[in-house]
Amino acid sequence: MKPLKPWLSFAQQLDVLQARGLQVEDRVAALDYLERLGYYRLSGYWYPMRSIDAEASRQQGRAVRSDSFVPGSRFEDVVRLYVFDKKLRLLALDALERIEMAVRVDVAHLLGKRDPAAHENPDCLHGNFSKKRITKGPNVGKTEHQLWLAKYETLLHRARKEPFVVHHQQQYGALPVLAAVEVWDFGLLSKLFSGMQYADQQQIAAIYGAPDGQAFAQWLRSLNFVRNVSAHHSRLWNINVVERAAVPTSWPAEADNARPFFYFCLMRQLLEVICPRSTWDQRVQALLHDEFPHANARLSLQDLGACEGWALVRAGPTPCPGSRRHKVPPQMRTDAYTKCRGAGHIAGNHTRVAKALEARRAACNPHALKKT
Repeated sequence: MKPLKPWLSFAQQLDVLQARGLQVEDRVAALDYLERLGYYRLSGYWYPMRSIDAEASRQQGRAVRSDSFVPGSRFEDVVRLYVFDKKLRLLALDALERIEMAVRVDVAHLLGKRDPAAHENPDCLHGNFSKKRITKGPNVGKTEHQLWLAKYETLLHRARKEPFVVHHQQQYGALPVLAAVEVWDFGLLSKLFSGMQYADQQQIAAIYGAPDGQAFAQWLRSLNFVRNVSAHHSRLWNINVVERAAVPTSWPAEADNARPFFYFCLMRQLLEVICPRSTWDQRVQALLHDEFPHANARLSLQDLGACEGWALVRAGPTPCPGSRRHKVPPQMRTDAYTKCRGAGHIAGNHTRVAKALEARRAACNPHALKKT
């Protein structure tokens, strides 16, 4: 075991970086960033600028970075990449909040029609989720639903002083699913959706143009992963996505479901159904085009998962103010992602999404639809 590295002052940390070849044009500003963000948070952003150790890479059979920086690496580009990533996380959270709220309502509305306490009733859920016992591990003998209920009770206890929780507990002794969704987090929502009956999953998946309920369940798990990375202020732009959704058959082979851009395309598709007048996709496109440090040759949007000539585009026209449903002509394009150069595009099923847009209730006040 190696001894832990010794404590260094911020000035000494900056001296180490400069000695390794990182150019620092404004020392005062660089020290300020180190003091506010920390050496190791920023280290994830200067990592791509470190040179490859050829000998170590040969011995280990994989690319190994040395401590020294590639000539021309600048602290300014590290900061630009950090700020870019921060804005990317905020855009992800903006989309995921709307998606989470909408899917909560879909789940609660569908289950609540069957039983006001459907989330606690095993008979309202799929048998594999509510009745099948776990046979291995620390939760042996329990069902997935019982584990879900334990997490739900934890979140309910955390929200015990919320007025709506107090009211329902005092008046009824429990929360109906229409109110219970307000204490769920994205993970709890995606877990319950995975445990819903097949027909119920299919009904909600169809709203969003997903191939089927299982595919939509995986979309939610993947988006929950992105949400957690973003909410915990972790590096997003080039992260390796662990919870991976399958690449739709109509998307080209270069679509990379291990990288975040793929999931920004999924978010765009869902937002087109939930709030089609949103300019979220345009803000993502502007961020990638204008604020990514393209000038640094060591940094590439391909690490985000974007192909050469990427472009996020809107799917379908804006709805008419006052309309309760969004009617889209079948011939309208519903691409989730389109390449600007070369052939091929990632596209949703046009018929499915057109029907989804028509079937989905307006997510915004129909008398106050605005671009946001």
